[in-house]
Amino acid sequence: MVNFDPNVSSLLPNVNAPTPQAPAAVPAKSHFLRAVETAGNYVSKVNDLQKASDASIQDLLAGKNNDITAVVSAVAKADVSFKVLVGVRNKLIEAYKQTMNMPL
Repeated sequence: MVNFDPNVSSLLPNVNAPTPQAPAAVPAKSHFLRAVETAGNYVSKVNDLQKASDASIQDLLAGKNNDITAVVSAVAKADVSFKVLVGVRNKLIEAYKQTMNMPL
C-alpha cells in the first residue's frame, strides 16, 4: 500500500512555502467601472486620431505640409483604429444578444 503525505513541503529541506491565500473579493461593480473607463479612454484616443488625421489633411490641402507620407500614415492609423473600435462594438453587441437569449 502507498502512503500519501499531502504535506510535501515538510519533506523538502529549507522550503517554507506559505499557504496560498484566496484573493480579496473585489466587487464586480469595480471591474465593470474599470471596463467602462477603459472603453471610454479608447474611444477618446480614436477620436484624437481622427482629429489629427483631419488636421493633417487640412494642412496638406492648405499647403502647410508637403509630406504626403505623413498624411497617409495618419489617415491609415485613424482608419485602423476606427475599424478595431467598430469590431469591438460588434462583439459587445453580439455578447449582449447572446446573454439576453439565455434561458433562465
